[in-house]
Amino acid sequence: MTRHTITAFEDELRELKSLISRMGGLAESALAASIDALLKRDVDMARKVIDEDKRIDDLEREIETQAIEILARRQPVADDLREIVSTLKISSDLERIGDYAKNIAKRATVINQSPPLKPISVIPEMTRIARKMINDVLDAFIERDAAKALAVWQHDEQIDELYNSLFRELLTYMMESPSAITPCTHLLFVAKNIERVGDHITNIAEIVHYVARGEMIDAARPKSDTTSFAVAGVPPKSV
Repeated sequence: MTRHTITAFEDELRELKSLISRMGGLAESALAASIDALLKRDVDMARKVIDEDKRIDDLEREIETQAIEILARRQPVADDLREIVSTLKISSDLERIGDYAKNIAKRATVINQSPPLKPISVIPEMTRIARKMINDVLDAFIERDAAKALAVWQHDEQIDELYNSLFRELLTYMMESPSAITPCTHLLFVAKNIERVGDHITNIAEIVHYVARGEMIDAARPKSDTTSFAVAGVPPKSV
């Protein structure tokens, strides 16, 4: 393989990383905008998030096309093969994060038709953590930093714990105020979407760790979602 060909291959790998960064940036911005639309009761902003989800979908297709072409032309092995395959998996997770942001924006258009809800205060903190995790895991991918990926992987529990708290609070709130059942139900789905965003970021962290070290994280995934056992007014069972 000539130096020119090697340089071209390196340029192709850098382009894939650049596309992942762009896609991650769009997904993080969509999540932030969808929550802003909810908190500011801005229907136009929510509709913009919904409309712009196509940009994230288009990038996923572009990444898939380029990755497949590189695999066919270069027939990479070892580290290079892991990196290219990882971009396909990561782009899929980022596309799902974009979908969750779009779903939140859709819920916001309904929630904003009702009076403001007091329990909504936990949502911004869940979102702040998720956005930081997105940025950190993308940095870990670009830098091939297994330690940073592991740190992101461990932070998902924070989102789960906030989700548990909000879930129980909303159950109690709906029991006390039946008129709030519809907006609270939609808010539960918003919180669940953010919790699922955390799960997809954790997926990416595991992929990045594998790319950097050539091995999976040797530990049980940290999960603290206990809402399957939650009953209004009753502490959740431990799992």
